[in-house]
Amino acid sequence: MSNPGAHNSNVIESFDQMVGILAAGARPRSEWRIGTEHEKFGFVKPDAAGPGRRAWSSPPYAPRGIEALLRDLAAEHGGTRWEEIIDRGALIGLKGRADAKGSSISLEPGGQFELSGAPLASLHQTEAEMAQHFSAIRPGCAELGLGFAPLGFHPTATRADIPWMPKSRYAIMRNYMPRVGALGLDMMLRTCTVQVNLDFGSETDMARKMRVSLALQPVATALFASSPFYEGRPNGFLSNRARVWTDTDNARAGMPLFFMRDGFSFARYVDWLLDVPMYFIMHNGEMVDVAGCSFRAWLDGTDLPGLPGVRPTIGDFEDHLTTAFPDVRLKQFLEMRGADAGSPAMMLAQSALWTGILYDDATLHAAEALVQEHAWEEYVALRAAVPRTGLETPWAGGTLRGLAARMIELATDGLRARALRDGAGHDETRYLAPLHEIAAGGPTQAEAWLAAYHGRWQGDVTRIFAEAAV
Repeated sequence: MSNPGAHNSNVIESFDQMVGILAAGARPRSEWRIGTEHEKFGFVKPDAAGPGRRAWSSPPYAPRGIEALLRDLAAEHGGTRWEEIIDRGALIGLKGRADAKGSSISLEPGGQFELSGAPLASLHQTEAEMAQHFSAIRPGCAELGLGFAPLGFHPTATRADIPWMPKSRYAIMRNYMPRVGALGLDMMLRTCTVQVNLDFGSETDMARKMRVSLALQPVATALFASSPFYEGRPNGFLSNRARVWTDTDNARAGMPLFFMRDGFSFARYVDWLLDVPMYFIMHNGEMVDVAGCSFRAWLDGTDLPGLPGVRPTIGDFEDHLTTAFPDVRLKQFLEMRGADAGSPAMMLAQSALWTGILYDDATLHAAEALVQEHAWEEYVALRAAVPRTGLETPWAGGTLRGLAARMIELATDGLRARALRDGAGHDETRYLAPLHEIAAGGPTQAEAWLAAYHGRWQGDVTRIFAEAAV
């Protein structure tokens, strides 16, 4: 598993060059890894509130906010663990080096703190990485009076309540989003997700994994729903984060049907991506706003506004890859993007679910048979239904909970097969335990939060921050 490297200034000379970037991700099974990315909302603790710092509010970038926490982490281990990422003089992230190589810490637009984990061989390593990250941020949080809670949608804040981070890309998106959807700014400022990034062995293997994971992504949305509140009260959704994605920027998001049909390939993904509107390009070391322009037209010779004679490079295409947001995104690996951020146990369960289903051949074959029981269009329709009704969404004469249970059993089989293949001591099935409880009739995170709201919290949503804090 690898990300495209530094910006490549070589001009694109053929369609096949772009296809080759994706194809370069194929690797033998022995090199398949698990990369987990998770986001969380910051909040000001009540004992640190004061002038300009309201209890439970989102922390500012500066002073005594997100920037200070990044600087605290940058000094960890004498500054040998992280390299600072600077954007126009502002510290906006950290890139791992030494024992953190392959990982990074980045900021979402509203200051959501994200760990992009290193590609790891096992879920046990993922668990250790997650625990180390939470342990590392606690001293700085204690000094600054901050906490972090992974939830799918901010439970109390309005858009105006949340400060924007000083990242050039986000300024461009902030201006563009209201032109293409009603909820794009909510996606940027008020949502958090957990993703798992998984490898493929060939183009055929990629297409099989895409087909299965994209069809079943709405089931994962229902299983991991953890965002039932909007500005301090329930608003009728279990995953308000998933609802936001139904009206963010549909030209680059969702479940494109052709991803699931026979014949899906690297070339077909590139062909789709060329018609995804652009956000920006890097030119002379600066990020340039070209939002809404066509990469295909630029590739065919049309100049970008104000940039006569500038031709698209490999680096421009690699940047463009990161601006498409389907529910399963193809880069040099596959990103599962359908789940709300939640408790550490549930975030590990999300990685375990997809690892189990996709990383064992027999299990993947069984999963293909499972999804072929229904038309692709039915899975796309699920995406619109599950934000509100979750696992109680009607399905196949019952509810979606039944399909979720079948998914979890497949994942269990796949993880057991991994343990047998990799030797004793590698059983990862325990990470699925929270999902077995839900499939058996237990509450999802969203349902548990709603029960608390109507019960012991007595309608005070701010109680969620302390209970969800990591």
